[in-house]
Amino acid sequence: MTNTKLAVLTLALILAALDSTAFAGSLDVIVNGKSHHVNSKYDWNENNFGLGLEYEFEQRSRWIKSVNVNYFSDSLENMSYMAGAGLKRRLFQSEKFGGVYFDAGIVAFLMARKDINDYNPFPGVLPALTLGNRYGGINLTYLPKKAVHDIAHANVVDPTIGGVVFVQFKVSMDAFIPSNR
Repeated sequence: MTNTKLAVLTLALILAALDSTAFAGSLDVIVNGKSHHVNSKYDWNENNFGLGLEYEFEQRSRWIKSVNVNYFSDSLENMSYMAGAGLKRRLFQSEKFGGVYFDAGIVAFLMARKDINDYNPFPGVLPALTLGNRYGGINLTYLPKKAVHDIAHANVVDPTIGGVVFVQFKVSMDAFIPSNR
C-alpha cells in the first residue's frame, strides 16, 4: 500500500470513528455505484463500486460546503482515489419526506488513477447534483466529452464516447448515531 493510499485510508477511518456530536455539520458514508459512458460502443466497467466519506459543514445559508474522500473501481477496473471539496447551492428544501432537498454546484478534487499519470494525483472540477433527505441521498456528476478526451484520452480506445455520468449513494451517519444537538 502506498503512502498516499495509507494517508487517505487513515483520514477516512479517523473521520468515521469520531462521534458525530463533535461536528456541527453532518457526516455521510458514500457508496460509489454506477456510471454510464454516453454513446459508448466500448465495454467499459460501469460498476464503479467503492466507499467514501462526505462531510457537510453546518449550513449557515443556502450555500452548502463539503469535503470528501473516496475510492472506487474505475472504468478500466482499476482502483481510483480522490479527495476534494464541494460548493453547492440548496435550490429546494422541505420538511416533507424526511427533509427532502436538491443541491447543484461543483466539486473540486485531486484524483489518483492508474491510467492517468500512473497514480500521480491530478486536479479536477466537475458539476454535481444531490437529491436527498436527512437519511441519505444520491450524488450525480458528469464528466464532459472534452475532459474524457483531453484528460482520460478515452477517445483513443472509444472514439464514440460522449462523456460519463457517475452516481454515488449517500447514507447519513446522523440516522444511525444519536445526536445531542
